[in-house]
Amino acid sequence: MEKFDPKGFVERQVKEIKRIIGDGRALIAVSGGVDSSTCAVLTHMAIGGNLICVILDDAFMRLNEPEKVAEALSKPPLNLPIRIERVQERFLKALRGLKDAEEKRRAFRATFYETLSEIAKREGCDFLVQGTILADIIETKGGIKTQHNVLEQIGLNTRELYGFKVVEPLASLLKWQVREVARYLKIPPEISERQPFPGPGLSVRVVGEVRVEKLEALKRATLIVEDKISIYKPSQYFAAIIDNKFRFTGESRKIIDAAASSLGVSPENVSVKVFKDKATGIRGNMRKYGDIVAVKCLVGGEVYTAPLNRLLDMQKTIVEGEPRIARVLYLVSEGEEDKPYSIAIRAVETEDFLTANVANIPWSCLKKTAEEILSVCPEISSVYFDVTPKPPETIELE
Repeated sequence: MEKFDPKGFVERQVKEIKRIIGDGRALIAVSGGVDSSTCAVLTHMAIGGNLICVILDDAFMRLNEPEKVAEALSKPPLNLPIRIERVQERFLKALRGLKDAEEKRRAFRATFYETLSEIAKREGCDFLVQGTILADIIETKGGIKTQHNVLEQIGLNTRELYGFKVVEPLASLLKWQVREVARYLKIPPEISERQPFPGPGLSVRVVGEVRVEKLEALKRATLIVEDKISIYKPSQYFAAIIDNKFRFTGESRKIIDAAASSLGVSPENVSVKVFKDKATGIRGNMRKYGDIVAVKCLVGGEVYTAPLNRLLDMQKTIVEGEPRIARVLYLVSEGEEDKPYSIAIRAVETEDFLTANVANIPWSCLKKTAEEILSVCPEISSVYFDVTPKPPETIELE
């Protein structure tokens, strides 16, 4: 693999940004993630005070995140001029009633760019700078999922639609290369090493319909998962929330037998549920919805703490036997049944975010995480571990 030169990249991109924007004014929406933050620093180096940096408080960031991000980016050494735009109601209204993951992404994208278009006109900005990276473009053009920040590559005329030209300094880079650029620019580690966060934020991790109380439960669970799992440093780790609505399937016995065989237990120890809401999977490099199957295995009245290799064998056997299944979840801990939601913990290892393996998180950590979620989040009945690699599912559980 050819060695990547972050210094050379920065020098070329600063010149290119100056060439494109010239004496014009540019707008950037920063999230605190490495992509948008690196773009903001590069553009600030190129055009200085002609860059307007905003954080869209869209209801889908983590608890208190807009304020934390603004503080981190505005202080030395970055000193970026940051302002927070409060637009929660607008985004919640735009996604209200939508269940389909792609519908939610499209609604978010439309609202995101309409909002930025209004801000750009107000601030006299003819350019929008954004942190699109190569994986975003590949996944959108390949039909796996609509990345909200991929526009011109799929034929959208942003000047005509929104009144600005899009500038994408990182569009040729993979995530590990962006991190090298961020380190070279001396962006603080809490940003340069920050795990990826989807552009549409937590709306992606609310499986099915977005509702305020469901979103708030996810925010509390997210804090716990990120705190507990972080010490193992997976490439990406998070919580997702699913409505406790299930459908009958005539294939339950087949799934139970496959799970029991893989786990090395009796079928009587295993039960399965199939959620009504579906999730995004990948088949033949194309995006495809599939079922979410939750597997519960009790031995001696306790959850069977199967090693990861057995869980992966179980997932593979289930999905190969039932191709309509996109994701396999395995129970970590459960509380009272009559609660509206379940939480799924996702943790993966990846180099390019185009493929990913399930991270080997110790059972002791998973159990502590699940127990705290059940204690802090009264709306949650069960906590699962997502044991599906990419492919056959996307990294995000949506």
